[in-house]
Amino acid sequence: MDQAEQLRNIIKQQNKKPHSARVITVTSGKGGVGKSNVSVNLAIQMSRMGKKTVILDADFGLANIEIMLGIRPRYNLADMMFRGREVKDIICTGPEGIGFISGGSGLREMTNLNRDQILSLVRMMYELDHYADVVIIDTGAGISDTVIELVASSSEVLLVATPEPTSITDAYALLKTLHRHDGFDPAATSIKMIGNRIQSYEEGRELYLKLNTVVNKFLGMDMDYLGAIPYDERLPKAVMQQQPLSLAFPDAPAARAMLELALVLEDEKKEISPMDTTRGIAGLFTKVFKHQFRSR
Repeated sequence: MDQAEQLRNIIKQQNKKPHSARVITVTSGKGGVGKSNVSVNLAIQMSRMGKKTVILDADFGLANIEIMLGIRPRYNLADMMFRGREVKDIICTGPEGIGFISGGSGLREMTNLNRDQILSLVRMMYELDHYADVVIIDTGAGISDTVIELVASSSEVLLVATPEPTSITDAYALLKTLHRHDGFDPAATSIKMIGNRIQSYEEGRELYLKLNTVVNKFLGMDMDYLGAIPYDERLPKAVMQQQPLSLAFPDAPAARAMLELALVLEDEKKEISPMDTTRGIAGLFTKVFKHQFRSR
């Protein structure tokens, strides 16, 4: 029995069970635009709304979210894949009760996984579906193969951009690369832009219209506009304190904007069937590995 057939059998068996976790993938065209801050603070706000929320740090090899949360996990995703740990072992508890999974550095070996490791990871990711209502995946910045593979396999993507020209051009480059990816299905993917560090509501809206116009014209794709986060001088202060802004300065304008974004996302949840297994964490990883099998 080849790898693909074994994977199909696992999926067939697991899809008989209900999976309810909603997966939101947060990405950006370049580093330094506040993507990880968005991920962390959205997780805090969703947890406050009563949602069991887990952040998966998929910026492999770095530890930005660990630093922002001020925690040092005992185990990471690499320990699960390569050193025999289980999902429950690698989820640590962060502020406001959020769960956190560190990517560590081991997933640089993702492209070299053997058959047993691939099948084991898919099985374990199904378990994560039952640990959370919401899973937020914080990708690396840019257009690396790992980032594009994760985004292409996601059904719900938040694209963070700032008014800086380099942020806009790099966001377009990410979408262009995504559009060319043979595993990407625009009809099955909701892409929403978040304007970060904006000076006014109008600037955020203009940023979205500028980028979406180009994307629609040259790629034939459409994005939605989720909203904007204002420039807030208290955010770097929170980072220096190793605390999420929503905890350090809950009344800060950017923290209030994060709450508004979380409320919009939660309102959209009403339109998503809880039995839609393609939107779960296991569904995402299943798509990734299906594409890998086709590519070999």
